[in-house]
Amino acid sequence: MTILTFSSLLFLFSFLAGLLGSLTGLGGGIIVTPVLILLFHVDIHYAMGASLISVIATSSGTATTYLREGYANIRLGVFLETAAVMGAIAGALLIGFISPTLLEAVFAIVLLISAYLTMQRQENIESYPHSHPLAVKLKLESAYPLHEVMTPYTVQSAPLAWFIMGIAGLLSGLLGIGSGTLKVLAMDQVMRLPYKVSTTTSNFMIGITATASAGVYLANGYIQPQLTFPVMLGVLIGAYSGSTLLPHLHTRVLRIIFSFALCFIALQMLYKSYLGAL
Repeated sequence: MTILTFSSLLFLFSFLAGLLGSLTGLGGGIIVTPVLILLFHVDIHYAMGASLISVIATSSGTATTYLREGYANIRLGVFLETAAVMGAIAGALLIGFISPTLLEAVFAIVLLISAYLTMQRQENIESYPHSHPLAVKLKLESAYPLHEVMTPYTVQSAPLAWFIMGIAGLLSGLLGIGSGTLKVLAMDQVMRLPYKVSTTTSNFMIGITATASAGVYLANGYIQPQLTFPVMLGVLIGAYSGSTLLPHLHTRVLRIIFSFALCFIALQMLYKSYLGAL
């Protein structure tokens, strides 16, 4: 395979990764990592380095648009990110003491259940007149565009969501996965936020987490220009395309896309757990 063919294929897959990542709040790693390992036979460390770049590119390509349009809640994102960062540090410290094989299997089952719950939620018929007292105190409530009108929303169970975000960071540190999955689930299923607010706020948050990790990979030489440049370019264009597409998509469509993505991640983790148990 020539360098031009390699770069072109990588750009194409990265574009799809950025598009999916911007719509679901998961980042681009869900496609970039397995494609690099399984299709291009890239070492896992270099694949993870390129994956981190894809997450940063996804966040960079969408955060400005989502903030400007009023979807992402930056105050809420910073509140939850404090727990995610502490969890990631704890995960890095515990990585030598906890077997990842069992964690991967349990997490995969949690994701499959979450995919079902995501599909089942009908936010249009829910009614929460008041936010959690902590959310009110921290001014986490906001509004988002709905049918071209800024519609206010409440924030439920803020302490529980903060705790789950800490677990998300912990799993991210222990298993080497992006925590965008649990970030979206915490905001959607626990805080009961509008789905578009959950995914767009997650896109803002994952960039912060990935930037911290990317420095470690860069110092160890795991971020290679021949991989990261087509990945960054493709993901950035894909993420921007997704950010312009999201306002026009029905929430139900986004939930279906997210649920399929969760199932894909869960199957990946079950397979990895199975290999680890052999």
